[in-house]
Amino acid sequence: MKIAIKKMIETSLIDWEGKIVSTLYLPRCNFRCPFCYNCDLILYPDHFKNIPLEEINKFLLERKEFIDGICMSGGEPTLYADLPSYFKEIKNKGFLIKLDTNGTNPKLLEDLLKLRLIDYIAMDIKSSLDFDCYSKAAGIKDKILLERVKDSITLIMNSGIDYEFRTTVVPVLHTEENIIEIAKYISGAKKYVLQNFSPLERTLNPSFQKIKPYSVEKIQEFVEKVKRYIPNCYSR
Repeated sequence: MKIAIKKMIETSLIDWEGKIVSTLYLPRCNFRCPFCYNCDLILYPDHFKNIPLEEINKFLLERKEFIDGICMSGGEPTLYADLPSYFKEIKNKGFLIKLDTNGTNPKLLEDLLKLRLIDYIAMDIKSSLDFDCYSKAAGIKDKILLERVKDSITLIMNSGIDYEFRTTVVPVLHTEENIIEIAKYISGAKKYVLQNFSPLERTLNPSFQKIKPYSVEKIQEFVEKVKRYIPNCYSR
């Protein structure tokens, strides 16, 4: 597949801490997380028009004085084989690049790191790293995908660049035990963010909109327990 950007947040102050970026969204994903907020982009990508790359480039260059770079999100960006060439084009214009990923393509991730085409990685860890839990949280049936996720975690932690791992915490999918198991697996990571599930957004599985999220206090309890393994842990 060739890159086809479907959505763009022109100016974001929240997608990369300390940076001002334009956030770009690619369609399609190899996961089917029931709590996914970008479900239309995943299920009905052809309902969205492509945003011409020339238009995006023009926007970025005209605002180069205050936009630090881009955040590439989705969907799953690493499904696109031409991602490195697009990132090289963005880099050559003097912009920083953050990549959001589910970690299922460690080979492409390794290529991006070797070519120094990314400055920050945010990788979602959907649940504790056993297949039963992960398959429920990510909607997958292929054990190979989970092994690739594990490979990406190792790769990112040894990459030398800034990164964060993050988990969207959903009561029917995550217990305190799940969260602690993730923390143990990525013990010593630079940053781990717990994102409280919001039923206010449209979800891939409509029944998830009826789920009551954990209280802010409960999420903070998780954070404090995770800090035993990852001191730089907080909620978002």
